[in-house]
Amino acid sequence: MKTELINAFQRFFLTPALCIFFALPALAKTDAAADGIHQFKVQDIKNKTVDMSTYRGKVLLIVNTASYCGFTSQYKSLQKTYEQFKDQNFYVLGFPSNDFGRQEPGSNKEIKDFCELNYKVTFPLFSKVSVSGNQKDSLFKYLTEDSGKDFSRPIDWNFEKFLVGKDGRLIARFTSSVDPQSDEILSAVKKALAIKSNQPAAKSLPTAKPDR
Repeated sequence: MKTELINAFQRFFLTPALCIFFALPALAKTDAAADGIHQFKVQDIKNKTVDMSTYRGKVLLIVNTASYCGFTSQYKSLQKTYEQFKDQNFYVLGFPSNDFGRQEPGSNKEIKDFCELNYKVTFPLFSKVSVSGNQKDSLFKYLTEDSGKDFSRPIDWNFEKFLVGKDGRLIARFTSSVDPQSDEILSAVKKALAIKSNQPAAKSLPTAKPDR
């Protein structure tokens, strides 16, 4: 009788607790995925830590940049797009990378000076990172691997563009050849800005698909 009571106690109390315990990792993973890019911390061009959650409620165009690329002149279009929408909670975020053609060999200071002197860049620039391969930065791993099957593919070259909604989720992706001042990108930015912060952007934006 005593043994039966102990067994009953274990089935009633311990089993639910164990289920909750083992479910915690899955719940944590789901919460992280739901938080999109806001779960990450990065280093800015001056090597100061930036919590991406500070961009919650804002629309972002994240770009992997390079100073000596055939697309480098897009810095001018990126700056123009930033100026066009910056008063509407929109940011361009530039992440220099030397991954493609070794076209970003400079130090953070050299990159910053180059962008400001040649293209009058005022949008946020970040520390040089790897956006491909085994050393890929966590933010770009999310953007290229963990943000949904429609967007899951490696970056091909410098100046690929990732449009992120107010909820931190990736909603559109554009190849290097698509200029930041193109109707395609400007239209997508306008639609993303029109979405309320409590709406899931990926379901609300008709252009939530990768550019191939």
